[in-house]
Amino acid sequence: MANITKDPAYDAADPDDFASMMEVERYGRRSTAFDKIISATHDHFWDPLDRKYIDFAAPFDTAKEYLLPPHMNMELAIGIGDRLTEAQRVALVNRSVHWSLSSILHGEQGALSLSASLCHVLRDPGAQEYAANQTREEARHVTAFSKYVQARWGKPLPVGPALGNLLTEMVNSPFVWKKLVGMQMLVEGLAMGAFATFYTYARDPLLVRLCQLVMTDEAFHHKFGKIWADRTIPHLSTEERDKIEDWALAVFQGLLFNLGSPEQKKSIYEEFGLTWQEVQARFMEALTVARMRERMRDTTSIFRTLIKTLLKAGIITDRTRAHYAAYVDMAELHQEGDRMVGDDIAEEGIRYLIQINGGKFTPVSSVAAE
Repeated sequence: MANITKDPAYDAADPDDFASMMEVERYGRRSTAFDKIISATHDHFWDPLDRKYIDFAAPFDTAKEYLLPPHMNMELAIGIGDRLTEAQRVALVNRSVHWSLSSILHGEQGALSLSASLCHVLRDPGAQEYAANQTREEARHVTAFSKYVQARWGKPLPVGPALGNLLTEMVNSPFVWKKLVGMQMLVEGLAMGAFATFYTYARDPLLVRLCQLVMTDEAFHHKFGKIWADRTIPHLSTEERDKIEDWALAVFQGLLFNLGSPEQKKSIYEEFGLTWQEVQARFMEALTVARMRERMRDTTSIFRTLIKTLLKAGIITDRTRAHYAAYVDMAELHQEGDRMVGDDIAEEGIRYLIQINGGKFTPVSSVAAE
């Protein structure tokens, strides 16, 4: 499928065609669509290597304290922890958090590489500058999560196949629409839900601060995808819309059933005398649509956030609505308005950064498409 370009702001060159980037007329054709996001960059600047923003030396005893409330742990919820000691249950919950944060780190690396790839192909100077800014911000996220994982566990766990394959597909894709729908909407939507969950429930103040700082950036990254949707989705042909909608649904379903499954997390079970196969069997027994729907009632649910992102972007129509409605109340999502779960947290974080940096406050909601 060829690139789908409905607005010149998202026109793209072939990755090997650098000559087109030196066309003299190109420099004067700059869209204003991204100016607000670019101008707001300095207001949410932070440096993971500077202790005035965040101190990775802050202590937390992962051997004795739960990083997340134990009732939120999937393995304990399905009874796997019944035969473990309390110390082992703490270790299992925290190892699961280790796996989740490792996945987030790999996702940030994917976002860094994908943003950099957009710099090579976007013809519009404004879009190109925004992509360069996002590349810089994703790079500090990689640094920050690397330092947190190092402080608590030493090194990250390997990426699971479901996430790793998706990131590889998006980064290597020649299609701008797939990069934007896949990363700016699907993966960023998941990330905002994950960060909101850790911000709300994590017991390590360092992790809470880290997630809020990252959200000050990610909320703006999500807006880049929204601008694309506002300028593209209404102008798609039926065939183009169906292809994008079907791909998004396939990615959603793949992540829903595989992202946190025991097979993806099998590297963490051996130290507890468990096999991923037995955990998977218990998981499948407990996995019901009713149970998944109940979990998605939490506004910080990563998949609820993802569905809302697609719905508000116009990528869910009557063709696919029923697939998502099995898990969430679509009418309720529609009535919630455009604000996302992380916007309030991000804006509070920006106010914190302004106290350090000086500058002006730019509400996340003010940088939607013009």
